Amino acid sequence: MMRSFEDDSGFRWEASVAERPGDDYKGRFFLRLVVEGDERGAREVTLKDVRWNSLQTARRTLETMSDVELRRRLRQALGRAPSAVGAA
Repeated sequence: MMRSFEDDSGFRWEASVAERPGDDYKGRFFLRLVVEGDERGAREVTLKDVRWNSLQTARRTLETMSDVELRRRLRQALGRAPSAVGAA
C-alpha cells in the first residue's frame, strides 16, 4: 500500500509501510517516505516513531491519513534527517 502526496515545495512523495525484521511484533511496521521515481531510495526518510503492530493496522492508518498529516510527518522527518535528504 502506497499513498502519493505533494510536499510544500511541489515534490511528489510516496508514503508506504516498511517492516523491521525480528521476532518482536510490537512496533514492527513503520512509516517510510520516498520521492516518487527514486528507485534507489536516495531521497528516502523513515519515521520509526510512527509504528504499528500489524500490517493491517498500518495499511488502514495510511489509507486514512490526510495529505496535510503526511506533509506534517514529512517536515518532521526532514527536520531530523541530514540536510542532503529531501533537498532538490
